[in-house]
Amino acid sequence: MQNKFSSNDPYPPSEDTYFLEDNLVNERGKYALDIGTGSGYLTRTLSKNFLQVIGTDIDFYSLINQNKKIKNSICCDGAEALNCKFDLIICNMPYLQSDEILDRKVDGGKEGVEVPLKIIKSAIRCLDDSGKMLFVTSSLSNYEKLMEESEKLGLDCSIVARKKLFFEELLLIEAKKNL
Repeated sequence: MQNKFSSNDPYPPSEDTYFLEDNLVNERGKYALDIGTGSGYLTRTLSKNFLQVIGTDIDFYSLINQNKKIKNSICCDGAEALNCKFDLIICNMPYLQSDEILDRKVDGGKEGVEVPLKIIKSAIRCLDDSGKMLFVTSSLSNYEKLMEESEKLGLDCSIVARKKLFFEELLLIEAKKNL
């Protein structure tokens, strides 16, 4: 049975995945969370520098169809099923502007902000006070609004990396709790 929101295949590693991976090289700690793990590529990357890594995905079929299964995967929306704290939370979230969510792997909703904010809201309670969240967005979405709304939720946000592509610029946002 196929989910109407996606194909049975996980989101394959793409330019935005590799961009996020390049910025994880120096990240280390005990506990990490990869929200929207898809293929598990970034979860496996995190496993090199973290003691315990969990990957979540809303799409059950993505989790069961991973080429190389990750050890700790949970099918849930964002971080909704979790009740623990993480040093690092990453997310290559769906950020493309869309009037409706037809493909949960890429459609970010209105202004490309609706789905990312839902994910961020679910993750905040799992972020350790000294931890940080890294997420990818695009110049094609309203990333300024995403940062403003995240700050209203109690996060300090900054753009820590950029990557120009032919038709857009990828942005890596770092968010820390505003204590």
